[in-house]
Amino acid sequence: MPKQKKVLTDREMDILNILWSSESPLIASEIANSNPSLTINTIQVVLRNLLKKKLIEVADIVYSGTVLCRSYRPTAESKDFTLQKFITEFNNMKSITTPRLVASLLEHEKNEEAVIAELEKLLEERKRNLNREE
Repeated sequence: MPKQKKVLTDREMDILNILWSSESPLIASEIANSNPSLTINTIQVVLRNLLKKKLIEVADIVYSGTVLCRSYRPTAESKDFTLQKFITEFNNMKSITTPRLVASLLEHEKNEEAVIAELEKLLEERKRNLNREE
């Protein structure tokens, strides 16, 4: 997952969401068909920006009628992108510590005991990895 350096525009997020929801790569006109508020010109500009940011890639060159077109797919899963975005925002907030964040999340967890057990396993694994790195 590429590191997110700049905040994405609403249009960039719109197009990423369309690509994430599609089971196959899409060409610009298919993206336009899935969201009538997007014009083909806007889509093409946004696709170029997303390519520069390495958030999408050209999947293939395909025919649309008699014209060759690029089809696009995201380079990262939606959940990975969201997690990276969250981590970036969390790192910018100096007033919230990791333990406090985890404690707050646990307060809203339905199956708290199971999550705590899973967290304990993850922490033990992380401790072993830290010990190997030393």
